[in-house]
Amino acid sequence: MVNNDNKLYVAHSDHPLVLEPKMANRHGLIAGATGTGKTVSLQVLAESFSDLGVPCFMADMKGDLSGVYKAGTLTKFIEKRQNEFGVTFDFQPYPVQFFDVYGEQGHPMRVTVKSFGVLLFSRIMSLTDTQEGVLTAVFRICEDKNLPLDDLKDLRAALNYIGQNAKEFQTDYGNISSVSVGAIQRNLLALEEQGGDQFFGLPEFKIDDFFVTERMHDIKKGMINILAADKLYNNPKLYSAFLMWLLTSIYNKLPEKGDQDKPEFIFFFDEAHLLFDDASKALLDQIEKVVRLIRSKGVGVYFITQNPMDIPENVLGQLGNKIQHALRAFTPKDQKSIKAVAQSFRTNEAFNTEKALLELETGEALISFLDEKGAPSIVERAKMLCPQGQIGPITDEERKKAIKESGLEREYRETEDRRSAYEMLIDEAKEKEKEKAKEQAAKEEEKRKKEEAKASSKVTKKSSNGIFNKILVPVIKSFLNKWLNNFLKTNKKRR
Repeated sequence: MVNNDNKLYVAHSDHPLVLEPKMANRHGLIAGATGTGKTVSLQVLAESFSDLGVPCFMADMKGDLSGVYKAGTLTKFIEKRQNEFGVTFDFQPYPVQFFDVYGEQGHPMRVTVKSFGVLLFSRIMSLTDTQEGVLTAVFRICEDKNLPLDDLKDLRAALNYIGQNAKEFQTDYGNISSVSVGAIQRNLLALEEQGGDQFFGLPEFKIDDFFVTERMHDIKKGMINILAADKLYNNPKLYSAFLMWLLTSIYNKLPEKGDQDKPEFIFFFDEAHLLFDDASKALLDQIEKVVRLIRSKGVGVYFITQNPMDIPENVLGQLGNKIQHALRAFTPKDQKSIKAVAQSFRTNEAFNTEKALLELETGEALISFLDEKGAPSIVERAKMLCPQGQIGPITDEERKKAIKESGLEREYRETEDRRSAYEMLIDEAKEKEKEKAKEQAAKEEEKRKKEEAKASSKVTKKSSNGIFNKILVPVIKSFLNKWLNNFLKTNKKRR
């Protein structure tokens, strides 16, 4: 909800708690144990940014967030909150675009292999450093040889080709082990079985399609882009890597903006701990870099996770706007974590922060937003506002209607298979086979000619011997006989 001062009114203590729009790109955190109200808090923030005219993106794990497509309804609980806060909720629908990398519950979202990059591929396939080095060489060779890597069959073909001709590339690109190539191929097979082949390809998703506003009820609202992630979430590394690709693409796409009155875009990263689990140092460095620099492009990143300690300190320190729901303390490790979370807030003398973290009810949170000067406010215990859209999922028919009405369905539904590395390498292999066949035919022809020449030589020699025996030998014999007879006659006369 946006108040009369054009600030985001999202929670209520003994007074309204607002998020400064110009500080919204300083990033944020929504944390709390399962069932404490994180999803509703996320919906409230997304709706508020939409009211402000700011588009956003969020992943929907269970379908609950799809409710923003429809206007909410008044319940006894919400009526109680209205009376408690002294406000009247304006139930309304919001502009929504539904996406699904599998194309089942939204517009398909595809990315080319080349755009996804070596680092994220290494992440989803759990490659070793050596295997990652080989994959880097493969990507570089394909770039140098103008072999487009669009889908997984392109990458598989490139691996086969480079593996079979490894010695040819060794001088320029280093050693390419057949063992590493084989390991990458096996990981590719596993990725295909998980459905990865459905979202590597063309047409590639255009980040510009996120940055949409729509006029509703004479108000310019920011588009709420929702990714159906219930199926994608079954492969946690693929889920986190795909969202990281989206965030990095937004970072690469947008120009520097500097300080503005409101953000250009808000990116909600749900189940954020998956991004950091077992992440390589290179990936962690990239995440930290993107989070640190993307705010200068007018983008705010809000991580949603169960425990703030799931997020590395270098990233956590950049999250200025915090909504912390209840935590659970079942183990000594949990208790230590709660103490660390409490110490991350500016102390409020009115209550014990550490104790409050264990007592918060569903829908309650400890809140600290950045003030106009960028300083974190004193932590306050508050109740979140109710969403203006429907709480809970819409029906399948309503979702299909929203997808059909969107202008993106025609653009992304059908796959495109252009001439890329796979086709090029097949054609090259065919040409080599033709050349090989020509060379073989030439050799056989040469062999045939030699054999014919040899046979001809034998015939000529035999023929010559026949002429010699039939004609010359009798002549010579006759001559010798005459000479001998003449010689003998001459000797008799002398005697």
